[in-house]
Amino acid sequence: MHGRRRPAALRGAWQRAHALVMIPLGFIVLISVVDLASPTDVHLGPLLVVAPAITASFGGPWFTGLIGALAVTAQVVIGIFHGGLFTTNHETQIIALILVSTLIVLYCRVRERRGRELTRVRSVSETVQRVLLRPLPDRLGPLRLAALYLPAEDEALLGGDLYAATRVPGATRVLIGDVRGKGLTAIEDAAQVLGAFRELAHHHTGLPGLAAALDAGFARHLAETAGNATGSADGNAGGDDAVERFVTVLLADLPDDPVEPVRIANCGHPPPLLLAEGKAVRTLEAVHSAPPIGLGTLPGAHYRQEAYDVHSGETLLLYTDGVTEARDGERAFYPLAERAADWGGVEPSALVDRLRRDLLAHVGGRLKDDAAAVAIERA
Repeated sequence: MHGRRRPAALRGAWQRAHALVMIPLGFIVLISVVDLASPTDVHLGPLLVVAPAITASFGGPWFTGLIGALAVTAQVVIGIFHGGLFTTNHETQIIALILVSTLIVLYCRVRERRGRELTRVRSVSETVQRVLLRPLPDRLGPLRLAALYLPAEDEALLGGDLYAATRVPGATRVLIGDVRGKGLTAIEDAAQVLGAFRELAHHHTGLPGLAAALDAGFARHLAETAGNATGSADGNAGGDDAVERFVTVLLADLPDDPVEPVRIANCGHPPPLLLAEGKAVRTLEAVHSAPPIGLGTLPGAHYRQEAYDVHSGETLLLYTDGVTEARDGERAFYPLAERAADWGGVEPSALVDRLRRDLLAHVGGRLKDDAAAVAIERA
């Protein structure tokens, strides 16, 4: 099937390319014929510049230069048969057409070079994304998983939202989080939390201990960042920024034994939803609130885990506030729980696809903040 589709796709691309080529060539022929058929005091030759200008929209510098050369040739033919080649008017038109075509070719070269640079940048960005925000496997133990990540920036592939999952003895351990802020600082903080989770998840049997260890590691990370900033001219700004940096995190342990409850430690993160076909959406609110990672030194801060019954056929939906705080044109928030009521019984991959389409439709195709979600179902 795929073998037949590929030649068909190539034929379609070849036909579209040739159709585009006919547009500037058609302009050259049409303008030349009309100019030659017009009285000698009517000059349509300057319109030939349209041909290389159109070609630049889809062709490279070499092809644009070829079309420009054909346009100049057509202008020469018009001059020979329409009033004399060496008249001041035709000489001026030929020189002007050569200059404009040359400028268009130079523009194509600059655009092509910048396009290659953008391709290299995107390649590096994709590599960084795969290293930091590794794709979740479709199956992990007895679970089916699917993840969604939507960056707010058009060219960005990674921001401050993060997720990860790993196997621990007898369970699957999942993390979803949201770094305060944007830009390179947010990516740096996200990388620190993801790296710490992948290492510390295997050294703590309980989620409270893991949360406390993540908080301690993030505090060291902030201290090192502030220390590096003190050597700059604006060292105080680095310290103030570190005070305001934190990460909302939700940790979940999903046991392999379906009889055992799911354990969740919520550190300032939006509560997950539990979806089931034919049932109302259940919000797994935390009874004991805990501060985000990075604010564990607040008075009275204490990380705890809570147990929730999750049965076979039910889907656990984790998400960041970029989903629920997305607004439409009338400033209305995205009603995730209301929309998710129709997604019970939908497998994780299809569920996150529906969420993606519905969320982008709600905001008109562009998010103001990064958004991430993870759907988990017991297979």
